Amino acid sequence: MNITFASISHQGKRSSNQDRLANALGARAACFVMCDGIAGEQGGDTAARLACDTIVTHFDGAHHLDAQRIRGYIAAANQAIKQQQHQDQALKNMGTTLVSLFIDRDYQLAYWAHAGDSRLYHFRRGYLLEMTRDHSLAQRMQDAGHQTDAINHNLLYFALGMKEDREASYSDVLALEDGDVFLLCTDGFWHEMDVNNLEQTLRMVSNPQEWLALLQRMMPEDNGDNFSAMAVWMGDPQESTLLSSLSDTQRILLSQR
Repeated sequence: MNITFASISHQGKRSSNQDRLANALGARAACFVMCDGIAGEQGGDTAARLACDTIVTHFDGAHHLDAQRIRGYIAAANQAIKQQQHQDQALKNMGTTLVSLFIDRDYQLAYWAHAGDSRLYHFRRGYLLEMTRDHSLAQRMQDAGHQTDAINHNLLYFALGMKEDREASYSDVLALEDGDVFLLCTDGFWHEMDVNNLEQTLRMVSNPQEWLALLQRMMPEDNGDNFSAMAVWMGDPQESTLLSSLSDTQRILLSQR
């Protein structure tokens, strides 16, 4: 299956950019990773770099998708951060969010993992099909039916490097369709977008570079946070999304050409 992708990463008004992005495309499998170092704790950039580097270094794109092996990649990233915490007291509280996507190119399957509040959105025929659920207090409150306007959306109960004894969240293995689109992004990005923005702009563009450029123009100029996004398109999303938005009459006319 053909894969096209694009990414952006910006410092915003912060003094540094603690977001890290990485990818690895092999003959049989592909891997896309995004990490956002936790602000307020020294070493967030180090934790994000360690997580990205560990996963991409361990990833073997010459083999087919293996969910258990992928869990091992994420565990190795978490362990690399904790090992550095023990070696350097100044970094003992460092941590990072993670969102990662793995694609089996031959069998056309996808699998993803996340920790914290960096997100993955999955679109099919131009519309949101599913998305990850943040490991945050705000998400828990929302799930319980409570208002979250007064809640700090950056309060996380899990991320890589944290002391909590738990694992990242993993998806089921998903059968892909031609035209499927994935968006990986940090909280600095998705805080400024809603699903309608993402769907409408996706149906207006013909490639991932155009989509991210359009979304970036929608970001406020005074954004105070780092923001990063990576768009991964499977097959030919433009054809799929355009066909899904045509009326029944248009479809008939098109099929008769």
